[in-house]
Amino acid sequence: MIDNSVFENKKVAFHTFGCKLNFSETSTVARTMVEAGFAKVDISEPADVYLFNTCSVTELADKKCKQVIRKAIKQNPNAFIVVTGCFAQLKPEDVSKIEGVDLVLGSNEKFDILQYIEDFKKGSGAEVHAGKIGKNKEFKPSYSFGDRTRCFLKVQDGCDYFCSYCTIPFARGRSRSDTIANTIEQAKKAAEGGAKEIILTGVNIGDFGKGTDENFFQLIQHLEKVEGIKRFRISSIEPNLLTDEIIAFVAASKKFMPHFHIPLQSGSDKVLKLMKRKYDTQLFRTKIERIKELIPHAFIGVDVIVGVRGESEEEFSATHQFLADLDVSQLHVFTYSERPNTQALKIDEVVPIPVRKERSKILHELSEKKTRHFYKAYIGEEMPVLFEGAEHGGLINGFTPNYIKVEVPYDFELSNSIKDVKLKHLSLDTLNMTGQLI
Repeated sequence: MIDNSVFENKKVAFHTFGCKLNFSETSTVARTMVEAGFAKVDISEPADVYLFNTCSVTELADKKCKQVIRKAIKQNPNAFIVVTGCFAQLKPEDVSKIEGVDLVLGSNEKFDILQYIEDFKKGSGAEVHAGKIGKNKEFKPSYSFGDRTRCFLKVQDGCDYFCSYCTIPFARGRSRSDTIANTIEQAKKAAEGGAKEIILTGVNIGDFGKGTDENFFQLIQHLEKVEGIKRFRISSIEPNLLTDEIIAFVAASKKFMPHFHIPLQSGSDKVLKLMKRKYDTQLFRTKIERIKELIPHAFIGVDVIVGVRGESEEEFSATHQFLADLDVSQLHVFTYSERPNTQALKIDEVVPIPVRKERSKILHELSEKKTRHFYKAYIGEEMPVLFEGAEHGGLINGFTPNYIKVEVPYDFELSNSIKDVKLKHLSLDTLNMTGQLI
């Protein structure tokens, strides 16, 4: 039995790295701690406990996590430091060696944090609880709300794909999800909390319901009926799992926004095979064309990795040309870094680091060109914008249904509201779209 009295008048701060899924899980852990008696404060404020939910998608992500954690420890040497998330799951011993860290929790253990910090006194070293996650079949529901207008709702976790470059199956385990009924209840809670928009998150959300008689298409049909939620977005879905019926449903839906994020990773079929992806460029192109046929105004974001082992200059050129020809709105570019225990390490052809960086730069430039082209097409249009709460230099930001970020002069009354806005001007040096309230 946990004695919650020890948590009263104690302060806790959180810092989240990485994906939307991490944000949803941090928010759930935060609610657990607040309900137990903790007072949540900003990461910049003094606290008794600091919790870092980490990412390990690249080597750079690992380094960034270490830097931020060390900085926090230096500024708050007497605080109790907890590190969890993918980096902690994959490399618990490395994390435990960071001087000042008191507790390392694996991907599953973070949800039971209260049982590990009942006596949160600094010791001579870190206590580690990071069990094997490989065959874990338990799904831990999560959703984020309170810090943001939009709610990140976790609908799935883990992955069975084992792509050659990726450590996610080792960090998060096998694919698993909740039932539709339980997911709907989570969505209703978010609506009761005031959320206007829900973003469906997971590692491989198109895999929802695997091993059961439920599937992702059925889930979104049920979510459409949740009262109080005005908008839904699908965070990211594998091209081989993005069915024509899902695309058609979004096209006809009043709540699911015309916004897709689809991982491509490479525009070369040879590289896709080396990556052990489950599609080729022709299938990917067909999905994009189908979306644009039914939803011409849809915003489409695409993940791509440059500099993977086996990516020759010819293969990169094929990727660049494929993306240049594709009617997509934005590229999310990752620079490849070798990850331990991945099959890609068996590939001999290594791309030099400077070449990887140059390829990343080239695709970032292509991405900006495509996003600018997409935004400019809507200048002069009137569109509904859901405004977020934060003020930035006297301005407040929000998003159109097709994910154009719009800014107008700040007004507190606009926060978490949907207003019609005329898109007026796109800045020359940034991708800031200025709007005018109608």
